[in-house]
Order: sequence, then structure tokens, then C-alpha cells
Amino acid sequence: MRKILIAAAAFCCATAPAFAETPAAPTQAAAKAKYQTADTDIGTLLDDPAAKAIVEKHIPGMTTNEQIDMARGMTLRAVQQYSPDEVTDERLAAIDAEFATLK
Repeated sequence: MRKILIAAAAFCCATAPAFAETPAAPTQAAAKAKYQTADTDIGTLLDDPAAKAIVEKHIPGMTTNEQIDMARGMTLRAVQQYSPDEVTDERLAAIDAEFATLK
């Protein structure tokens, strides 16, 4: 996970202005959610204890990784390309479903 976050952070910093992510089609629940894995940066999620707990529940160790601060400007969907075995579509969908319950 550490190498993935380092690579993701390096990519983010090097290509931030030119990086254009193609968002996945949002579900109705995700469209109304406070946070979304495709649109909300990791830093915002880490700063909200409820959102952080949801991420940690579905991707154990991600929020406590010593390198996580380098990926604060990225979204979970963007990090997926660096860790497709851990940050799966199923996990992101489950996270989005729980985000939809946050007020």
C-alpha cells in the first residue's frame, strides 16, 4: 500500500493541472451524497471522522498509512489505478453507498 500511495501522490503532483478523470456514472444515491469516491478528495474524507471510518472499514489500512497525506489531493477513484486489487469497483460502490447515508 505504501508504494501505491507514493506513486499516486507523485502522479498527482506531476500531472494535477492536466489530469482529467472520467467520472463513473453516478447512481441516484451517490448523486445526492455528501461525498463521492469519484469527486471528493482524500483530504476531505480524512478530515471527517465519519467518512474516514467508512473508508477504513472498506479499505483497511489506507487511512492510517504513513504516506496517506501525499494523496490528500486525489480521489479514491484516482487512487484505484495504482491499487486495483485493494481499491476495487465493489469497494468504491460500497463506500459510495455508505457516504449516501451521511448527513
